[in-house]
Amino acid sequence: MIKICFVCTGNTCRSIMAERLLKKMIKDKKIDNIKVSSRGILAKGENIAQNAKLVLKECRASVANRKAVKLGKIDKDTLYIAMTENQKAQVKSDKVISMKSLLGEDIADPFGQSIEEYRKVAQKLILANQVLLDKIFEHK
Repeated sequence: MIKICFVCTGNTCRSIMAERLLKKMIKDKKIDNIKVSSRGILAKGENIAQNAKLVLKECRASVANRKAVKLGKIDKDTLYIAMTENQKAQVKSDKVISMKSLLGEDIADPFGQSIEEYRKVAQKLILANQVLLDKIFEHK
């Protein structure tokens, strides 16, 4: 079983979107050996941002409510994927990468911005998730 945890600041936008989009991709591709989660470095239990839910719905991914979860104990068997290089430095794991290593750029926080910004983030996350899946399965 491969375990992946996306990490951002509050776990209300980027990381939860990355989680839900990857779950949809692995379901569509009928992949069953990957477990996906998300956490926030400073998460305080808020709900998913409304614009994140709207974009997830457009992408046909889950829009189920979920409270943001704070990054706690690090699991040595989980691959952590941080949205930014700064966040990567805050995840105390030997198995942490950033979106920059997948996409060549950090994923900026769309919190409080327009639906268009959330759509741009979703498109970047979909690309990054595809790169991630390609890397996982080329090493099998």
